[in-house]
Amino acid sequence: MATPADVVRPVEKGERVALATGAALFVAGILLVVAVLPAEFGVDPLGVGRKLGLTAMNDTARSLESFQKTRADTQGGAPTVAPQEHAYQQETVVFTLAPHDSVEYKYRLDKGKALLYSWNATGPVNYELHAEPDGAPQGYAESFDKKDGRSSASGTLTAPFAGIHGWYWENPGNAPITVTLSAAGFYTMSHEFKKDAPPKTKIFP
Repeated sequence: MATPADVVRPVEKGERVALATGAALFVAGILLVVAVLPAEFGVDPLGVGRKLGLTAMNDTARSLESFQKTRADTQGGAPTVAPQEHAYQQETVVFTLAPHDSVEYKYRLDKGKALLYSWNATGPVNYELHAEPDGAPQGYAESFDKKDGRSSASGTLTAPFAGIHGWYWENPGNAPITVTLSAAGFYTMSHEFKKDAPPKTKIFP
């Protein structure tokens, strides 16, 4: 036959378990409000998280997320590395322009291919950087950069379409001018057009 002590003892153990569980839940709730919410979600109802510096973790995460989104938008999905089938080409060419003479020099580039260039002249020239798309009507060209009275320019061109891309230089003065062009990129050939002379074509291996 059970004694009163035997009946009471299980109840006391159950109460201790319930008390311990309640205490654990209470502590977990305090940690949630004081630490987890400010650090992970930026929610700080008591203001303790900011005083402890815990909201800085969430601020950093938000800043990083915003930076990554902005960076992705500005990159526009362009690849960081674009492998090429052929090695890049590089050359330096020199043109002598008589007074009021002109010359065009263009590279054949496929769409998306890059061209790095730098040119300088011994006197001011009028120039235009433009391209003729494959299949366009004769005489059609798209202009990218056009200025008068310049003696140098440098830059990078990424071909928006397949075609020939390059420059027109004109000497507006009364003395000869020398234009020196240095270019490197994934072009396959070049074309030189000069008034009263047949076009010259150079093929790169």
